[in-house]
Amino acid sequence: MSDLDSLRGKTIYEALGGPEGIRSLVEAFYPKVQQEPLLGPLFPEDITPVIEKQYLFLSQFFGGPPLYSEQYGHPMMRARHMPFPVTVERAEAWLGCMSRALAETVSDPELRAAVLERLKGPAYHFINS
Repeated sequence: MSDLDSLRGKTIYEALGGPEGIRSLVEAFYPKVQQEPLLGPLFPEDITPVIEKQYLFLSQFFGGPPLYSEQYGHPMMRARHMPFPVTVERAEAWLGCMSRALAETVSDPELRAAVLERLKGPAYHFINS
């Protein structure tokens, strides 16, 4: 049984608790990103707009409403990350921050694993340095 099978017909968005769950995850995630030496310097001091875009994107990415596309068009996330030096180490640091945020906000270990597995593809796809 794969991690995604444990969702029992729900989208990851629904399993995470919809808008409130995604918001909680993103708000737990970004303080970790800011404190991570490999990632923090890549982000602006005022991270509020980044948090909002991540909320919109993850809502859509995990099977919720297409909030990101409605506001910004097609996500084209690899292209949007090209100006930043994304290395294997940074991708892994990003996933580590997400893992810690999931541990704080999601009680179901199978759901945490499914979310991380779903995010590994994009995290490694963005590597450009």
